[in-house]
Amino acid sequence: MTYTIPELDTITRQLMSLERTKKAKMLVVDDEPDNLDLLYRTFRRDFQVLKAESGVQALEVLAAEGEVAVIISDQRMPEMKGTEFLSRTVPKFPDTMRIILTGFTDVEDLVEAINSGQVYKYITKPWNPDELKAVVQRAAETYELLKQRTEELQRSQAQTALLSAIVQTMQQSHSLEDCMEPIATAFGKTFHADGCILQIVEHNALALPQGIYSAEGAITNWLAEDSLTKDAIATQKMQVSVNIPADSNLASATHYTTSGIQAHLIVPVIYRHQVLAVLSLQWKQPCTLREDELVLLHLSAQQVALALTCIRTCGS
Repeated sequence: MTYTIPELDTITRQLMSLERTKKAKMLVVDDEPDNLDLLYRTFRRDFQVLKAESGVQALEVLAAEGEVAVIISDQRMPEMKGTEFLSRTVPKFPDTMRIILTGFTDVEDLVEAINSGQVYKYITKPWNPDELKAVVQRAAETYELLKQRTEELQRSQAQTALLSAIVQTMQQSHSLEDCMEPIATAFGKTFHADGCILQIVEHNALALPQGIYSAEGAITNWLAEDSLTKDAIATQKMQVSVNIPADSNLASATHYTTSGIQAHLIVPVIYRHQVLAVLSLQWKQPCTLREDELVLLHLSAQQVALALTCIRTCGS
């Protein structure tokens, strides 16, 4: 299928909306089974709730499941206090919101934990369900805000790194052969692709040289067999399939089934209405590119066009 940038923006918003509808994860930790079940029942409708009966078990759950939005932990537990357990989660999961439940007056532990940023809020037992729900909701919203800011910073750094890599490659390369692989590698790493291919186009057909990046193991260049690649060259427009197994036009294509690629985006690199190359990004899972990433792809492809033109001119 062919998409213009506004159409791609629409697809991305739909994907982002689907991501937001997924329940956030939370972890509840308490050595008393009744309390643990009560916490689970309280939040299971709004969260994907994970349970643990001790701090040690909770650390194992986090190691297996990864980051959660909110942790609610009892303070007084065998083997490890709640504040100690929560402090151990900070280095790996700094954005997670931590709430402590306490029925005792462990003032020093709580003050230290709160002041050091290890605990977002403490709730005394027995807790008011409505109060606890309100606190957890605010905590989840704070987590989402922190994640957005972290992702914005990471995106900004990635954009700067990609554009710098393109410029540096242009300055250091003396031929097209020298620049293809470094550019493919920069794009592949920036967009967390399993594979990336940058290949020259001459007279509207694929030609050499090419640059190939693979996140793991070698990959095969099957672009000559690919209908998206042909369409990208013919129409001079970005082509994408965000979920190849669900795409009736592509699902049966041999090169997709054998390579395990489930999402493919290909960008024509154009200078003065002429396709100079194509840039192929490949993932082994359905694609969830954001709107800003698509814009970055579009702008970066223009930079690549300038780089290829400059290297060709200087090398001739």
